[in-house]
Amino acid sequence: MENNIEPYGNDSSRHAFEREEAYIRAQKKVKSLIGFYWHLASYVIVNLFIIILIVSNGGRLWSFGTFSTAIFWGIGLFFHFMGVYGPDFFFGKNWEERKIKEMMDKDNKHWE
Repeated sequence: MENNIEPYGNDSSRHAFEREEAYIRAQKKVKSLIGFYWHLASYVIVNLFIIILIVSNGGRLWSFGTFSTAIFWGIGLFFHFMGVYGPDFFFGKNWEERKIKEMMDKDNKHWE
């Protein structure tokens, strides 16, 4: 009887598993990006429509009521953005390590 099953620890099977895992992570990231872009597009279209409708019916352009939907929906959109891109978008991947090193360097110069 011939055994055609590769051992579990085989490098080629591990490499294939890691590639598949990376593909699935990338696929999830792309789906979340698409979801955010659709959210952004609907935000812009709907809020422009609401603002144009309010102003064309005699409402004041620069009042809170005109922009209240855009403001509160914008807060939700910001949290969606943070969920997709994360804080690394603003600070970068190594921001925390760079800041710690910078503060330690300042502290060392202070004591020298």
